[in-house]
Amino acid sequence: MITLNALEKSFGQNHVLRGVTLQVPKGSSMVIIGGSGTGKSVLLKCILGLVTPDRGTITVAGQDILHAKGPKARSAFLDRFGMLFQGGALFDSLPVWHNVAFRLLRGAQAMPAQKARALAVEKLRRVGLGPDVADRFPAELSGGMQKRVGLARAIATDPEIIFFDEPTAGLDPIMSGVINSLIREIVVEMGATAMTITHDMTSVRAIADDVAMLHDGTIKWCGPVAQIDHSGDAYLDQFIHGRATGPIAAIR
Repeated sequence: MITLNALEKSFGQNHVLRGVTLQVPKGSSMVIIGGSGTGKSVLLKCILGLVTPDRGTITVAGQDILHAKGPKARSAFLDRFGMLFQGGALFDSLPVWHNVAFRLLRGAQAMPAQKARALAVEKLRRVGLGPDVADRFPAELSGGMQKRVGLARAIATDPEIIFFDEPTAGLDPIMSGVINSLIREIVVEMGATAMTITHDMTSVRAIADDVAMLHDGTIKWCGPVAQIDHSGDAYLDQFIHGRATGPIAAIR
């Protein structure tokens, strides 16, 4: 579904991506791990077109997205995606249902408000929130509830591809487990292709089919999640066990 080939991106003298090559099969869940500042978020932004890479190619379902022209092509491309943002990114001034249905209420094909609200209530139910939540505002919800609202928004349009940016950041272990379970269930149920960036190894083991280790701008290791404990890769081994010494510490 997604193919990255020799992707490079620099910001001045800061070389963030140094030739990233990665394939994400259709209907699979790929989790990208790596330390803070290793380029995980930049990678997602390149795929979404928010950042333009300096070199390399990106294809989604065989389409070269770096050369897609025009607002209609751009809009059609983005319609394939849903995203759960790290901080929730909910609109404080809008009720929960409007947050969930935000994309459905915009553009030439905007859905009637009553229909959009009904769909939002159904998506909220899917993530374990009752209809009473629909008319509340984000500030009235706990962090875990806000994260679930963000997940409901991510799946509101039944996207083919869903990105999860640090989905359990700021949550306690129990709520993190709830979010991980929901993500796994929804991705399988929808048959969506998922890309997650995280440094939470509990999330990795709960969500991933495959794992890619990003460090120093390149993919150091990629393979099935079942193999991460026996990969034989020094970078991956140090990271997943949180060791202070190893090749990552030596480079830093």
